[in-house]
Amino acid sequence: EVQLVESGGEMVQPGGSLRLSCAASGFTFSNFAMSWVRQAPGKGLEWVSDINNRGGRIYYAESVKDRFIISRDNAMNTLYLQMNNLKPEDTAIYYCNHDQYWGQGTQVTVSS
Repeated sequence: EVQLVESGGEMVQPGGSLRLSCAASGFTFSNFAMSWVRQAPGKGLEWVSDINNRGGRIYYAESVKDRFIISRDNAMNTLYLQMNNLKPEDTAIYYCNHDQYWGQGTQVTVSS
């Protein structure tokens, strides 16, 4: 059974940083690209970032480019998202995604 479990979300002040994690199980993590996707209150899903299976190809949405860093540890079956210089508009539930599988999400709130 594929499981994706996100963690690391919390409330932070503007300009702060957070690191999200996504623990994967039930599939061969190192064989697949992974994504982070977010959903802000009252809005639809927004793609944030992709990383290929070995971490050599990475893509970001313009809204997070130069502030967020996606990475992965294939030995630990874990996906990460380092978020720096957070803005109120980054407030959302953040999900990791593989194919049709989604985690439960982790809430990030950026507020003073």
